[in-house]
Amino acid sequence: MEKQIYTTCSPEETEALGAALALQAEGYKVIAMFGGLGSGKTAMTRGIARALGCVDAVSSPTYTIVNEYRGNRKVCHFDMYRIDSEDGLWEIGWEDYLESGSLCIVEWSENVLSALPKETLKVSFETLDDETRRITVENL
Repeated sequence: MEKQIYTTCSPEETEALGAALALQAEGYKVIAMFGGLGSGKTAMTRGIARALGCVDAVSSPTYTIVNEYRGNRKVCHFDMYRIDSEDGLWEIGWEDYLESGSLCIVEWSENVLSALPKETLKVSFETLDDETRRITVENL
């Protein structure tokens, strides 16, 4: 995928962009998200999950490390903020998730960068003001 840059002006617009992105995610095992707290990562995940027919409520997996959402394609939503090494990643069964056919959406991807497969879509969030985000989508 060629580098694409978007600007959203509300959480709803970020969710809508996520829904559109879901249609482009076929063939990818992972969507790696980069951005600070409150930058829109979970809002985008809600849009992706909705577009893939997931029926479960989407919430940040900050304390659980991974949330799973059932749909046309299962979505596994990871928060790697508390994972401080690749050893911690392997302990949660990362390889099994990658091989399951699920779409793995990873927040705080910078903490596990070297463990991401080549079939990874990179989504970077930049906060411009309280509501506005610049979102860059490209291959990792």
